[in-house]
Amino acid sequence: MRSYDLSPLFRSTVGFDRLSRLLETATTGDEAASYPPYNIEKMNEDSYRITMAVAGFGIDDLTITAHQNSLTVTGKAKKDEPGGQFLYRGIAGRAFERRFQLADFIKVNGASLQNGLLHIELAREVPEAMKPRSIPIAGTAGSGTVEVGAQSPALTQRAA
Repeated sequence: MRSYDLSPLFRSTVGFDRLSRLLETATTGDEAASYPPYNIEKMNEDSYRITMAVAGFGIDDLTITAHQNSLTVTGKAKKDEPGGQFLYRGIAGRAFERRFQLADFIKVNGASLQNGLLHIELAREVPEAMKPRSIPIAGTAGSGTVEVGAQSPALTQRAA
């Protein structure tokens, strides 16, 4: 596999270390981490759902941790119950840890376990300061005077 050195890109940048980590994890192969299977759904413009197939795990066996822009789902392995002898074991009950990188302003709203499927609800919550806002223009239509804000009379334009 080819390895890329991205250090020249980050010599004169500040605060982009998260971007470099994302690029590094994207270039490394993650073929071994295919358990448990999962879906990522976009429910609408600002909400998402991660669904993981966790058959054989109960609520007490699963841990969900959200830290900064990372979501980690961990399942601990169950102990074999004494008594029966398995002739074939097709339901995996091994421990796992699955990590998801979250974009900025993505928050975890909740999780539920139904019929062997773990549903994790996510939502994008952009702070008011980061949202685009419209600036009203004061003035009267057709008067020839348009006032741009109320800062000073020097900002007033008069039509000729």
